[in-house]
Amino acid sequence: MPRKPANLIYDVNDKPPMLIAFTLGLQHLFIVFISFIFAVILVQSLGDTVAREVKESFLSMTMLAGGIVTILQANRKIGSGYLCHSVCGPSYMSASMLAVQAGGLPLLFGMTGFVGVVEVFFSRVMHKLRALFPAEVTGTVVAFVGLVIIPVAMENALGISGNDRISEWREIFVSLSTLIVMIGLNVYSKGKLKLFCTIIGMVFGYLLSLLMGIMPEESIKSFREASIISFPTLMHVSWSFSARLAIPFVIATLCSTLKTIGDLSTCQKINDADWKRPDMKSVSRGIFVDGLGGILPGLLGAFGQSTSSTNVGLSIATGATSRRIAYFTGGIIICLAFLPKLAEVFLIMPRPVMGATLIFAVSFMIIAGFQIIMSRMLDARKIFVVGISLIIGLSADVLPHVYDNMHPWLQPIFSSSLSLGAVTVVLLNFLLRIGIAKTRTLTLHKSANYNEIIYNFMDTAGSNWGARPEVIYKVRAAMIEFMDGSSYLDLTSDEIKMELNFDELNLTLKIIYQGQGMKFPSVKPSKEEILTRDDAIRDLSGYLIRHYADKVRSESEGDYYQISLNFEH
Repeated sequence: MPRKPANLIYDVNDKPPMLIAFTLGLQHLFIVFISFIFAVILVQSLGDTVAREVKESFLSMTMLAGGIVTILQANRKIGSGYLCHSVCGPSYMSASMLAVQAGGLPLLFGMTGFVGVVEVFFSRVMHKLRALFPAEVTGTVVAFVGLVIIPVAMENALGISGNDRISEWREIFVSLSTLIVMIGLNVYSKGKLKLFCTIIGMVFGYLLSLLMGIMPEESIKSFREASIISFPTLMHVSWSFSARLAIPFVIATLCSTLKTIGDLSTCQKINDADWKRPDMKSVSRGIFVDGLGGILPGLLGAFGQSTSSTNVGLSIATGATSRRIAYFTGGIIICLAFLPKLAEVFLIMPRPVMGATLIFAVSFMIIAGFQIIMSRMLDARKIFVVGISLIIGLSADVLPHVYDNMHPWLQPIFSSSLSLGAVTVVLLNFLLRIGIAKTRTLTLHKSANYNEIIYNFMDTAGSNWGARPEVIYKVRAAMIEFMDGSSYLDLTSDEIKMELNFDELNLTLKIIYQGQGMKFPSVKPSKEEILTRDDAIRDLSGYLIRHYADKVRSESEGDYYQISLNFEH
């Protein structure tokens, strides 16, 4: 059972009261609806070639699909079991635009469903690929998930867009005021005020926007004209397929999958104070549901869904990660698919409020990514994996026109720093792993200064393997403890061989020597025994070694002994 972190008010297994869970779900809903801008942009690019009713059904079905996938993701048997909302996936944007330009909505639906099936198949083998996604890879992806939102967050906070590059003082005032309210409630308050710091800040931002006169007239008009109830249909749904678009859509799915791995790894980390590594079975189920986030929109006629990193950041900020919140958020989204007027409240969110909210939530996501990276020992190889990936990935945003001439099939990779950085870090990790020895051997002599030798040996091995510092500490302590007790083993040879083997899941230490066997008692020798028995020091060393290792096994052949110590990684 995971140990609940001190900073969480409600962890994943807690069940907050219904009213609190509903309000927290509503709070997440504001973030979810920010992503609907991708679906709106996509359907508006079709212009008058598509009827207004078709566009409305497309958006309604997108809400319906997002709500269903969010609920499935929180289910422990079907999905990951974590609070990890599904939203309109930015990874799909570039490929989706190619599809609607080449064949309209039918081609979009067909290709979205196709890559959903691809991701579902990928989820079945995901648990066998853990070696490809060590901490430096997942941590870098998580950091990118936050970094990629910075331009969008700042443009909204400053009230600027493609055509409007002038920021008014009123917009800056609203975004700063909203952000200050959120931060103030989060830092200086406790209990419910901290839980609801985001939604309180948003409501404050809405009211301030109305008072300052920066709520666009078209937004107010759009709210007034929206229907109270509407039942979307499947009349607009048909399917087509293009082999030429298979590659860009598969690349988009790869980027979405890498982001999902990062999101779910973060969910696991923030819900377990003793978190060590991603639970790949849970991640595999999460990717399976993420695949359904492609299949379901393909069948219903909607925009592809993927996990929301910003909502994960909001969970960290508010200290509420209960999966019950996902059921409420998903349920509300499904209801809003049939209630356009209420949905419009979220769709007309003032841009300064949107920007302030993104800045607030993304701050936690970026730091979570760097914390995952630093949870492992870093050598030059891993520093290059992380550093070069950050540089190349960020170039997509810093120098956006550098990759304009890339082949259309590759555009999904180079369309954002997230996709480019994620692909780069996976490839670099794979290439730079070549040549790393998984087995290292150290030969010691009891008369040598073994403390310094062991320390340097383990520091080098741990850095090369990217091992957890606490595991390296335990192995080093076990080695030194054995050497301290070796004088009581009547060694017939001065040479002691220590062999390390690492496979991402376990670190095994084999100690081979000639002499007497070492005992590993489960009870610590008493002070009286240590004073009166010569072999009590040996037993004390054995007791401590047993305490450091997760498993201990001893084998002998004549006066040769091999002690195998297993340390879970």
